[in-house]
Amino acid sequence: MELCCINSVRYDRGNIHLVVIGVAVGSAVLFLVLIGYLAWKRKALQSMCKGETDKKGAPERSQDYLLNEVVISSKRDYSSENNVDDLELPLFDFGTIVTATDNFANENKLGQGGFGCVYKGRLIEGQEIAVKRLSKNSGQGIEEFKNEVRLIARLQHRNLVRLLGWCVERDEKMLIYEYMENRSLDAVIFSQSRSSLLNWPRRFNIICGIARGLLYLHQDSRFRIIHRDLKASNVLLDGEMNPKISDFGMARIFGGDQTEVNTKRVVGTYGYMSPEYAMDGLFSVKSDVFSFGVLLLEIVSGKKNKGFYHSNSELNLLGHAWRLWREGKGLELIDQSVGESYSPNEVLRCIQVALLCVQERAEDRPTMASAVLMLSSESAAMPQPKKPGFCLGRNPIESSSSSSKQDESYSVNQVTVTALHPR
Repeated sequence: MELCCINSVRYDRGNIHLVVIGVAVGSAVLFLVLIGYLAWKRKALQSMCKGETDKKGAPERSQDYLLNEVVISSKRDYSSENNVDDLELPLFDFGTIVTATDNFANENKLGQGGFGCVYKGRLIEGQEIAVKRLSKNSGQGIEEFKNEVRLIARLQHRNLVRLLGWCVERDEKMLIYEYMENRSLDAVIFSQSRSSLLNWPRRFNIICGIARGLLYLHQDSRFRIIHRDLKASNVLLDGEMNPKISDFGMARIFGGDQTEVNTKRVVGTYGYMSPEYAMDGLFSVKSDVFSFGVLLLEIVSGKKNKGFYHSNSELNLLGHAWRLWREGKGLELIDQSVGESYSPNEVLRCIQVALLCVQERAEDRPTMASAVLMLSSESAAMPQPKKPGFCLGRNPIESSSSSSKQDESYSVNQVTVTALHPR
């Protein structure tokens, strides 16, 4: 009996030893398989990324790799957010977009810019969309494309255009937005046939809407965002003429206590750029404030700053507005197509806010919070504006004489600013 018990104990211990050895061997095999799989996966990823290079030597990237890169880098950039999954927008397939736009038919073309073309489309379920199709020859590259996806997917405000999804397929890169019935502000405000659609109440609503959208970007959103390319063509109008800021390809996020950045690559549109940005590559929230001031004057006058010159003094729009303001004739700036449907005090307040925003020194300009307050309150204290930056234009005496001294031109990353000589 005692011998049987001893044999039984030895038998059980033997089984335990076998089980332990089996588990150890199995774990080792599983570990080797996992290492092999990861090595294979890494090699496959390298093979997928490897391929023909473009003219600048950048590797071609597949649709899956680009998709993963945008999502992964976005999650890394916004890892502090509560729910990173909110960033993942619907990915439209190329066939759906082709069907929606009738194969990018010319009659569906809404406009064209440096990035490429924008087309109107209609999804099978009936929803109207606007498709921003990045041109293969576009000055905007994959970084701007990813930047816009990362930024605008996170922004939610009634005065910012809403991104519905995106498409990366067959060397195509496209962004799908909500459709805005009245297209861009410049197509209305600078059109002789359509500018009359914008009476003063609508123009004032557009001004205040743009201001609120910028305030959200600068202060009220989860990030401090500098748009860097605010202009009339980047403001879209819905069916009720409500404005929505669009095109965030050039936008930048400021972190922590960061207030100003110096860049060697100046991007944006001449006529809207602040002096410190165009000349020295310095941008901040005050750069956007300058652009807003220019845009405000364009909305009031119905005239473009770039290319506008007063018939007698050859002043651009900023210089013309500044001269009228100093002479006490600010109301002469208002667009004649507005008619009599305006409040003189409201118009003058808008002009004063605009001139404060386009002052030459960045530190003299108000923040967007102050600008919104001044626009919305008749009792808000408003300082007198100082001389605007870039407020002069061509010199007719010098330009009419071939023997006169030529204007000096200074270029900063393809942005030209003219140094004018006094008459």
